[in-house]
Amino acid sequence: MSAELHPLSAAGLDAHLDGLAALLLDAVADGASVGFLAAVTHGEAAAWWASLRPSVADGSRLLWIARDGAGRVLGTVALVRESKPNGRHRAELVKLLVHRDARGAGLGRRLLAHAEDAARAAGVTLLLLDTQAGSPAEHLYRTAGWTPFGTVPGHAATPDGVLADTTHYYKQLHP
Repeated sequence: MSAELHPLSAAGLDAHLDGLAALLLDAVADGASVGFLAAVTHGEAAAWWASLRPSVADGSRLLWIARDGAGRVLGTVALVRESKPNGRHRAELVKLLVHRDARGAGLGRRLLAHAEDAARAAGVTLLLLDTQAGSPAEHLYRTAGWTPFGTVPGHAATPDGVLADTTHYYKQLHP
């Protein structure tokens, strides 16, 4: 399944709220610990995405989607820039999601590499992220050169409400 990557402006975010909500619901239904419990509705998911509008509009959050030829949202990734003066060299990679129908074809790796390249181009030299310990995402991050630096026991609940460990990663970027 091929997919094209597109940056989203605030207006683009508004135009893709339904597709992003569906993507988030797919991740939660698959058990991903991405901040939501199993009872999340499409409306709540769309409202969460809409709440990101100000940070996308002011450029503190860079957001991309991957769409198939029919315009369906198959994946997303975002970078959140640090606003504090002593941390402007770093950003956090958040919400790297790939729809179950599109997994196994390298889309997650493409989204990750794209976000890393965009961070480099913006002068970011340090990226951070966290993910559920033992999740399939850990394999992606480790094989893409990310370094684990700690695991917090019982940090976040999985969609079914069970507390799970979270592993934190960093990656130093070179120009």
